[in-house]
Amino acid sequence: MSLKFVLACATALALAGAAQAQSVTNGSFEVNTGTGQVGYNTTVAGWSVPDPHVGGSYTFLFGPGTADTTGAPGQFGQVILWGPGNTPPTPNGLPPTSPDGGFYIASDPVLDNHAPGLTQVITGLTPGQQYDVGFYEAFAQQHGFIGPTTNQWNVSLGGQTLSGPTVTIPSMGFSPWTHINLIFTATGTSETLGFLASSPSLVASPPFALLDGVSLTSVVPEPSVWAMLMVGVFAIGAAARRRRFAALAAC
Repeated sequence: MSLKFVLACATALALAGAAQAQSVTNGSFEVNTGTGQVGYNTTVAGWSVPDPHVGGSYTFLFGPGTADTTGAPGQFGQVILWGPGNTPPTPNGLPPTSPDGGFYIASDPVLDNHAPGLTQVITGLTPGQQYDVGFYEAFAQQHGFIGPTTNQWNVSLGGQTLSGPTVTIPSMGFSPWTHINLIFTATGTSETLGFLASSPSLVASPPFALLDGVSLTSVVPEPSVWAMLMVGVFAIGAAARRRRFAALAAC
């Protein structure tokens, strides 16, 4: 077995180990107590929202096929999105589920704009390490309201905030599910991951930002991984030198 081959294998293993997902709990939102307004009449395991009882959040959890049919109950009544399941149907392309499964988050950025949003504390981070926050996003509009809407997700990790693309959809429209990746640098071993919907749209035409499939992975090998790799390289090099010296001594 050549030294070059061993080094290549060691590097590949180090990179693979560094790309493992960190501990985002319930990133698909499948563990919950049912459709409804998060923090008001339903909960989503691992995630928190500001108390909606005092005007802190207007974030909903939709189940498979419910967004444009039965909707989800909230503090101001049932929330339903425009879609093919309406009567009469609105063929805007809204699917029954997201690409990541049955349940997903829907947040009204007009009422949620000044709140901390949907958050989770992430542990086991390495300060100075870069992390890729990945998620699926889509945008829709609440049934019964008309007019074009503009939406985006603002994502934060610790003290750093990055924004996804700004998306404008037509009245009663839907913007298809898209996977987004944003790169953050950790400043501590434990930081809060947050998602806050944002929109300049008027209250008269409430938009909804949709979210699913949240993940967090390191994008380069962590220092400890590189250290282990270098120890292996030196050990292999020392073994190769000993073999050469032994061969010369036998001549």
